[in-house]
Amino acid sequence: MFDDLDVRALSRRPGVKWSRAEPDVLPAWVAEMDFPPPPPVREALIRCVDEDLGYPAWDGRHAGNPLRPAFAERMRARHGWVLDPAHVREFTDINQGLQAVLNVVTRPGDGVVVHTPTYPPFLETIASMGRRRHPVPYMPDGDSWTFDADRLDRELRERPARVLLLVNPHNPTGRALRREELQALADLALRHGLLVVSDEIHSDLVHGPHRHIPFASLSAEAAARTVTLTSATKAFNVPGVRCAVAHVGAAEVREALAHPSHLYGEPNTFGVAATLAAWRDGDAWLAELKQVLARNAALVGEELPPGVRYRVPEATFLAWLDCRALRLDTDPHTFFLKNARVLLNDGRSFGTEGEGFVRLNFGTSRSILHDILRRMRTSLD
Repeated sequence: MFDDLDVRALSRRPGVKWSRAEPDVLPAWVAEMDFPPPPPVREALIRCVDEDLGYPAWDGRHAGNPLRPAFAERMRARHGWVLDPAHVREFTDINQGLQAVLNVVTRPGDGVVVHTPTYPPFLETIASMGRRRHPVPYMPDGDSWTFDADRLDRELRERPARVLLLVNPHNPTGRALRREELQALADLALRHGLLVVSDEIHSDLVHGPHRHIPFASLSAEAAARTVTLTSATKAFNVPGVRCAVAHVGAAEVREALAHPSHLYGEPNTFGVAATLAAWRDGDAWLAELKQVLARNAALVGEELPPGVRYRVPEATFLAWLDCRALRLDTDPHTFFLKNARVLLNDGRSFGTEGEGFVRLNFGTSRSILHDILRRMRTSLD
């Protein structure tokens, strides 16, 4: 299933990943895999069409949305995190959830702490909402990445912030933070009065022996100052269904988000059905997917052009490639698009720390990934 992909069929997809690539270009950019969704998800969506497209029995003003207990049960089963389903809210996607929270808890000029490089829409959100970005750079550390918590502590004494925006597992580096790292951030949040907004959308895609630890599961104190954002859309490859959930541990944020009741909308019937099917019946598919992604992550390391530095990600299907040693006469995104006919994400869109980098999406079949990497090597011959 995962290696049975045809480039011609993929190129006819109307979605953004393939439609924005010219006919002779292989797209390996936006964080969307090429695989079809799990069969239970497809079957759930078909049932929606066949049975009922009327108003759902639940809405965001009441506790009847089945996503709430389903999310709570998944967190208990996978991570041992016991939470109150009444504290769960729904959004159409992670970006809307972040913007809603920033809207009710911050004002223009307030600082938002964020590890950099980071997911471009988060940088755009901080800038467009007039909030002040407080970067915490991820730095190379052997075959992985690290950040300086002590430096952040010192900086926050001089420049207070309101929110810590945590992306864990991290996009684009693929880091899955250890318990001690998360606890250091929890201590900082308590000491400096930070609300933590934890984007954990890649949590189902952590590769062994690493594991995901929900930030709010660290302690009752951490949970009480955390909003956890997540979705089934990345791991189960259904980004178009537009459905996300938030565990809002901070009581004042829950209250602020409740009024007015319809302002932030809610996911549609298809999004809820797809998410429930993925969480309840998609884990066998997910386990097989993760084996394919681990294989592909290794293939990237074996077949990348010499001179491109690659640290194998601990999570996700994304490779953060350091091309600075190539000393190209242009940025690597432009170079590989022009000379290899491979479309990657420009590292500069992830912040200034992304200069000289590109992000490669290896969520595809072995043969397509092999062709992408072959084209990149040949372009440098």
